[in-house]
Amino acid sequence: MRIIKYLGFAIVMVLESTPVTAQMSLADGSVVIGNDRGGYVRDRLIELRNLRASGQTVRITGEICYSTCTMLIGLPQACISPNTTFGFHGPSLNGRPMEKAAFDHTSRVIAHYYPEPLKAWYLAEARNTLHGVHRIAGADLIRMGVKAC
Repeated sequence: MRIIKYLGFAIVMVLESTPVTAQMSLADGSVVIGNDRGGYVRDRLIELRNLRASGQTVRITGEICYSTCTMLIGLPQACISPNTTFGFHGPSLNGRPMEKAAFDHTSRVIAHYYPEPLKAWYLAEARNTLHGVHRIAGADLIRMGVKAC
């Protein structure tokens, strides 16, 4: 088990086993994300900072984008495939509930990367799911205002 300190809170995000991220850089300088099952919030925040600074287009086009992968849609240069399935769930400590303050804080950190109305839905509903994921088709997210590739 890996425990990460983020703003004074211990955060562990585990979906299955090791996070699986398939990234590929294209000749045009864009980054393609495929079949990413998520990972640790802290690691994703570092990736988000680096991608934002790079200005590279981020294309989420794999079959799935679960857990912290969904935070990538908040990048100004990100776009998604209507065929990708996005999976949302709440933060936990290795599948166990977090202390309320840490849970609320981490939920807000994750939701910060979602456009409305996705952010409101996540905070009201999806964050309360600790086992399994709420699945949303990319086409539905595009209808909510997420940029299509």
